[in-house]
Amino acid sequence: MQTDLILAKFDITSLNPMQEEASKAMRSGSDVVLLSPTGTGKTLAFLLPLIDALDPDSEDIQALILVPTRELAQQIEQVARKMGSGFKVNAVYGGRAGTLDKVDLKHRPAILIGTPGRIADRFRRDTYSLDHIKTLILDEFDKSLEIGFEKEMEQIVEGLPNVRQRILTSATSEAYIPKFVGLDQPTFINYLEKGRSQLTIKTLVSSKKDKLDALGKALRFIGPKPGIIFCNFKDGLARVSDYLADIGIRHECFHGSMEQIDRDRALIRFRNGTSRLLLATDLAARGLDIPEIEFILHYHLPPRDKEFTHRNGRTARMHSDGVAYILCWEEEVLPDYIADIYSEHLAIDELQKSDANIPIKWTTLYISGGRRDKISKGDIAGLMFKQGGIQKEQLGVIELQQMCAYVGVHASVADQLIAKTNNTKLKKKKVRISRV
Repeated sequence: MQTDLILAKFDITSLNPMQEEASKAMRSGSDVVLLSPTGTGKTLAFLLPLIDALDPDSEDIQALILVPTRELAQQIEQVARKMGSGFKVNAVYGGRAGTLDKVDLKHRPAILIGTPGRIADRFRRDTYSLDHIKTLILDEFDKSLEIGFEKEMEQIVEGLPNVRQRILTSATSEAYIPKFVGLDQPTFINYLEKGRSQLTIKTLVSSKKDKLDALGKALRFIGPKPGIIFCNFKDGLARVSDYLADIGIRHECFHGSMEQIDRDRALIRFRNGTSRLLLATDLAARGLDIPEIEFILHYHLPPRDKEFTHRNGRTARMHSDGVAYILCWEEEVLPDYIADIYSEHLAIDELQKSDANIPIKWTTLYISGGRRDKISKGDIAGLMFKQGGIQKEQLGVIELQQMCAYVGVHASVADQLIAKTNNTKLKKKKVRISRV
């Protein structure tokens, strides 16, 4: 596999130092523990040597990647598919029908990705051989342990008789590695300090204990930039969401109690610019493919500095700069870890309002056909250009899934595009096209 050709697909000219060192260690065959901040490219770092080591003549599962969240499973699957190696890749996770797993796994993937709960369930129910799994990757392994997957992970690891290499990744140095993983003199690669980007922290001080009005003023001060607002719990998040809706600020919600399809669509609309703000719990603090975040805002501060660091890592990614805002009441008792952090303090009532009324440029369309229908991104783009009659600059991000696809288009042409393309054939399938 030619690395240069793969990197070109991601608009990358070369690997960063962390990726170079990690890939070299993994190609040596030794067990590896990779510590690097969120957004530094760990997924590509382990997929490149992994795919090079796969046997093209094997029809069995050769590598297993365990992840803590559905979104991270989907992200790794998308990256692996985009690499275009020719090897079959599938992700399984809670929140989708088990019948889809059965269809996807009828022909064994070379790389199987999944959350520990769903992988353990599949291993109990299915009869395929695990003897050919030579590589085990535990991505964000500390997060999987933290949210209660230790039992399932131990069952899975004990059921793999022939693992030769174990690769663990994390974005924190405090991760405990359990004995059942079975590491054998691992190579430790630590870029937690080397990979830090320039993060500016600013504290926005509210004169009122109820910070909702202060949040509105803060967002008008920050302006129309892509960002994430973090809340600690879904009830508080719902209250903030209602307030933002009341004052006309468009946003997406993202938390663990949402249905999977709603979480997926929220991230899609956020990624393609249909919404500029993501209102989220710590579920969005790591493991998500969310590029180009210019700021994050802590509406609620987390109880521990680890979560604070992971949240901030959403904005200062891949050596780019970012801003983290702390919104607090002037008499609020802040967590102890905040005392050691340098922050510029700004009074909410003295902030200057920026131009926050720039209209949203993009909207998202749903297409009722996907990868399973042999539809490609090129097919979708062709339909939009030829039959829809839009210009190249009016087509945004295309996200292709197994059963459907989502397309970002200019809001100004969305209605006419739907009128021209809805209920027409894409490849051999008649598809419905609608707004999300």
